[in-house]
Amino acid sequence: MTQVQSDEWGAKVRFPPPFVYLASLLLGIVFRYVVAPFPIPVNRYVGLAGGVALFLAGLWLNFGAWTFFKRTGQDPKPWTPSPELVLCGPYRFTRNPMYVGMTCMQLGLGLALDNLWIGLLAPFSLLVVHFLAVLPEEKYLSEKFGDSYRAYLIRVRRYI
Repeated sequence: MTQVQSDEWGAKVRFPPPFVYLASLLLGIVFRYVVAPFPIPVNRYVGLAGGVALFLAGLWLNFGAWTFFKRTGQDPKPWTPSPELVLCGPYRFTRNPMYVGMTCMQLGLGLALDNLWIGLLAPFSLLVVHFLAVLPEEKYLSEKFGDSYRAYLIRVRRYI
């Protein structure tokens, strides 16, 4: 009975992880204008180029992960059932490419916008998502896929 319910509902994630990153990004913008403008101490053009590169790398990770989810007929929302493990594409080197990608995107935006607050809040976003989504997802996948998922846990790092 528990297994059927777990399959029916997917991981017990109650809040969309992208909203954590969005809230953190908005908080960084507010902090810049309310607390202090805390600029990043690098050449403006270097910061812009590095930020755009980091943002695009994060976008690439997200798009790659999303593409492999869709190819296998899965929904990337963590609360939907997972019919199979996705072990190809970016999932070969990180178990959470979408969260790593969103973290890179937030760091890249902070750098490109010359807003250190946004960058400083990126690790906080990942920490919140870790407890809000990653741990429940890992529990769900461990229960559903057993030894094959546990072998994947040993082979591939959680983040980077």
